[in-house]
Amino acid sequence: MHGRFGKVRAKGGGAFDCYLVAPETETAVAAIVLACAIHGVDADMIAIADELAGYGFIVAVPDLFWRSIAGPLSRSDPRAAQRAQPRLEQIKVGEEDMIDTLRHLGTIPEFNGQAAVMGFCYGGPYAILGPKRLGYAAGICCHGSQMLDYLDELVGVRQQVCLIWGDKDDRAPIEVLEAYRDVAMRMENVDVHILPDVRHGYMMRGSPCFDRAAYDFSMRRAREILKGLASPGRWQPAK
Repeated sequence: MHGRFGKVRAKGGGAFDCYLVAPETETAVAAIVLACAIHGVDADMIAIADELAGYGFIVAVPDLFWRSIAGPLSRSDPRAAQRAQPRLEQIKVGEEDMIDTLRHLGTIPEFNGQAAVMGFCYGGPYAILGPKRLGYAAGICCHGSQMLDYLDELVGVRQQVCLIWGDKDDRAPIEVLEAYRDVAMRMENVDVHILPDVRHGYMMRGSPCFDRAAYDFSMRRAREILKGLASPGRWQPAK
């Protein structure tokens, strides 16, 4: 099992980098697309991808910032935050990249047609938008930001959506957590987990906020959801 960077052709023209890693398998398996934080497809994202692939899933990590400043940026680089603005507009544009990545997975013989999206920080909203209208079968959000703007997008979503925050996350104030807790009480397909004493960015090994227990919990939930997608599905690209 060796991950590599390749190009994904964008439907609107051009192509973007995408890290892809797949297990050696004789049977079709589910896939997961990782929607990165503002730092891009860095060592933290690649490590998460490799671990998930080690559990037997196809993993893709597209560069969502290829139209502006492509590639990974360090945590000290101010351009990381700059390229993510204006946030709502950038996330909207990135929807096409998530569709194109899913379309690319459809060319892989080992793909069973079922894919989840796992979003981190900036990429968190795609955990909702993916199942909502981009063709994904499930969504997982880890310390997502700007999430109050996407609460209403859950209306009509029937696929599994899992959202995880720490109660010390400065990008998810109490009104965000309460709003999503309320939705989870009304929607059986939505589960929300608020982890005690966990801060923003807990999934990233290179972050001072990295939390091993929270990381392990989130990866376990991702595996559980992906196992639920083991049956072959009929993948169709979003319109």
